Amino acid sequence: MVPVRNFSIIAHIDHGKSTLADRLIQQVGLVSARDFREQLLDTMEIERERGITIKSQTVNLPYRTAGGQYLELNLIDTPGHVDFSYEVSRALACCEGVLLVIDASQGVQAQTLACLYRAMEHNLVIIPVINKIDLPTADVAKTREQIEHELGLDPAEALLCSAKEGTGIEQIFQAIIQRVPPPHGSPEKPLSALIFDAEYDPFRGVVVSLRVFDGEIRPGDEIKLMSTDRVHMVEEVGVFRLGRQSRPVLSSGSVGYIIAGLKEVAETRIGDTITHRNRPVSAALPGFREMKPVVFCSLYPVSAEDYPSLTEALARYVLNDAAFVYQRETSAAFGQGFRCGFLGLLHLEVVQERLLREFNQSLILTIPSVQYRFFLSDGSNLMVDNPHHYPDPARIVSVEEPYVQLTVFSPERYLGSVIRLCLERRASSVKHNFLRPGQVEILSELPLAEVIFDFHDRLKSVTQGYGSFDYEMSTYRKAEVVKLDILVNGERVEALSTIIHREKAYHRAVRICEKLKQEIPRHQFQIVIQAAIGSRIIARASISAFRKDVTAKCYGGDVTRKRKLLERQKEGKKKMKMVGAVMIPQKAFVAAMKIEE
Repeated sequence: MVPVRNFSIIAHIDHGKSTLADRLIQQVGLVSARDFREQLLDTMEIERERGITIKSQTVNLPYRTAGGQYLELNLIDTPGHVDFSYEVSRALACCEGVLLVIDASQGVQAQTLACLYRAMEHNLVIIPVINKIDLPTADVAKTREQIEHELGLDPAEALLCSAKEGTGIEQIFQAIIQRVPPPHGSPEKPLSALIFDAEYDPFRGVVVSLRVFDGEIRPGDEIKLMSTDRVHMVEEVGVFRLGRQSRPVLSSGSVGYIIAGLKEVAETRIGDTITHRNRPVSAALPGFREMKPVVFCSLYPVSAEDYPSLTEALARYVLNDAAFVYQRETSAAFGQGFRCGFLGLLHLEVVQERLLREFNQSLILTIPSVQYRFFLSDGSNLMVDNPHHYPDPARIVSVEEPYVQLTVFSPERYLGSVIRLCLERRASSVKHNFLRPGQVEILSELPLAEVIFDFHDRLKSVTQGYGSFDYEMSTYRKAEVVKLDILVNGERVEALSTIIHREKAYHRAVRICEKLKQEIPRHQFQIVIQAAIGSRIIARASISAFRKDVTAKCYGGDVTRKRKLLERQKEGKKKMKMVGAVMIPQKAFVAAMKIEE
């Protein structure tokens, strides 16, 4: 058998992970100079623009040592954002080692530590790589100190490289071969393979990416997905080499793909175990869990005529994104649309951007919300992510909202500003550690609802761009939340209702009323905009009516003539207000929703 090494590259955003992957691919000759392009493993346009990895990719690197030995190195690329942390954990479960890339000019950042902890959870061999040593601001000695004191790794084992210039790449290959252990497992045992990714091919169906731990898999085998007990016939197996390359068999230790007639990505679940139907493994591989959305909002077409095309676009999009969930919903303001669930705010932005670019869908988004847990008087509990489903306040015993563990890295001079920002966002505890002179780590627990909106922008603002943060889901805690309703001339506008913490309700209510006052045009009668919690009005704004000067023709005579005309006008206005409807333009809804930004 050909010796195999399975490894991944992990790093903080913009530390050079994709560039290093490009150099490794070029070094083994998988791509010619003519066909090469930057960020080879980032296949989506939005990935290349933002410089982030959204969809993980895998590539099989054929490598021959100076002594003539042939090996196959499987690089399993991982997404780089916290929204996709579960996919990262499943990809790391398929490896025996990782390259931990650290920018020589920026040093250890928030996500560097988060990536290290994930790798340590899987007992992987960690090879630190100090990248961007060609930069004039690079400080290799200081970075080595951080590797020792903050990461607890041996700085002498850190490799120096410049992925942009291509220096140090051969040393990285040698370290992978020498330090990363070969995969364990036996081809004689029952088949046990872990799914870590899947994508939809319009001609072949779902292409499943997997790592074989034990046993072998060939075309013609009958396999079973252990989480669903569904049985499928394998049509093709192979490896990824910047494209699919079929093989007669995938044996234990191999990383590759299978095509087995699956019609939807939702049929395959990340972290699921594949085994043979007739000779199943006794227990599934550990770590599998269902991917559950944590952020919810509604999508509506800008024009009602676009609803059928949006329906078709979502049905096609979900084939490639099993984490995205949606269901139909109707709004009095926007008409027909969909209530959607996302892994996080970045996932929401990616879905919106891809629907626009790939399916030409212009969308209106409602205010994002998280999922609250309501405990009711009858002993039951209810998960609510939509204000329309807010239960009767008389039945509510208590409410819980999701919290996250937040880690912020910032220069020491911004410590006070960051702590104030966390306290403004209802942080339950704030601790800080001085990692080295001039650098501080702030640890806190915040409600997810306070993080998903504009926390990133505010943090960058108060730290002048130097702050970085990472978070992971923690637990549910009790919270004082209320449903904030907006009324226009006494009529409730459901599209603007939101679930919000009681402390934040007044500030939000005032801003929404003022924004609507600016955007709703004047009518022939007065318009009253109110914000209410239950039956209690907490904010109000009024739009005065157009007024015709009915007394202009009265150039003389008794004053009672003018009073008579004004009283008649007043009665007419009152009648008009009773029968007239307020026309709220679509831009007014959009403006009210953008208050969070």
